[in-house]
Amino acid sequence: MRENAYRLLQKGGFIPAMPLVLDENRKFDEAGQRRLIRYYLAAGADGIAAAVHTTQFEIRLPQYNMLEKVLRVASEEMADYEKNSGRTVIRIAGVCGQIEQAVREAALAKELGYDAVLLSPGGLGDKDEDYLIERTERVADIMPVVGFYLQPAVGGRIFSYEYWARLCAVENVAAIKCAAFNRYLTIDVARAIAFSGREVALYTGNDDSIATDLLTKFTFESDEGKNAVSCVGGLLGHWAVWVHTAVGYFHKLREAAESGSISADLLTLAAQITDANAAFFDARNRFAGCIAGVHEVLRRQGLMKGIWCLNPEETMSPGQIEEIDRVYRMYPDLNDDAFVCEFLSKE
Repeated sequence: MRENAYRLLQKGGFIPAMPLVLDENRKFDEAGQRRLIRYYLAAGADGIAAAVHTTQFEIRLPQYNMLEKVLRVASEEMADYEKNSGRTVIRIAGVCGQIEQAVREAALAKELGYDAVLLSPGGLGDKDEDYLIERTERVADIMPVVGFYLQPAVGGRIFSYEYWARLCAVENVAAIKCAAFNRYLTIDVARAIAFSGREVALYTGNDDSIATDLLTKFTFESDEGKNAVSCVGGLLGHWAVWVHTAVGYFHKLREAAESGSISADLLTLAAQITDANAAFFDARNRFAGCIAGVHEVLRRQGLMKGIWCLNPEETMSPGQIEEIDRVYRMYPDLNDDAFVCEFLSKE
């Protein structure tokens, strides 16, 4: 990994999980994708994760064959931004599948200039923890790895504490994204990192608990003393929308956590963010409309032309659009519509 990107990852970054931009024929809209990436970077994102769940895993299917194209476009836009701004951004590529596929995808990410890979456990429910540790080791031989606790509702599974302790011991595991959507399981990951003796950054992927994660110091006492770890940043599908405002509250939450002074207003903000996420991610329907819901917010802002997904059956659930209407009304300070309007006027 590039040294500046590594230091930023360890310090803590704001990293959106990038959606896929399609046209009305469900074909890749490259111009729209590039514009969306430029919006994220202009809004203050510290990096972008491409080819992850929000980007739709179907990009890997032979009938679409879009993985390399999507990764290349995202890498090019991040490289151009760095050249023009002088600011380093973290380039993360999603990697999934069994060992052979994961190794191939990691090699592609390395070729395209990515800094690290987010290694998804999705679709591997029949594999034991030993296999997944071996998979991590094989991928880590190629690229720095961001481990991933993916919630069961969207294809993940529950792991033992020992699994995370073993994963933290793998050389070249640089961070772990915890998206378990479960406080008990989140503490497992935090404890494993705290006792790992290695520099492994903890990132929240818990879209239902973003602010709370960023405010919390996980502290554990043992015979050797106290070990503590905090979420230094986030890698989130929720951060694919309303980004300029979210970057602002990210820094505010980090400052509060570091000072140890956490106001009641921040806890109110935490609940508001979670409520907005429930609408975008379609929590009441077990996240069936999560990708389309993100698309709908971007469509309203003019950053997407429609909510199309590669799978025609993947769309918003009944009542979801009304829920998005509701959180727009209830939490007007959370959207960044004015920023987006100004951004688009300059494109």
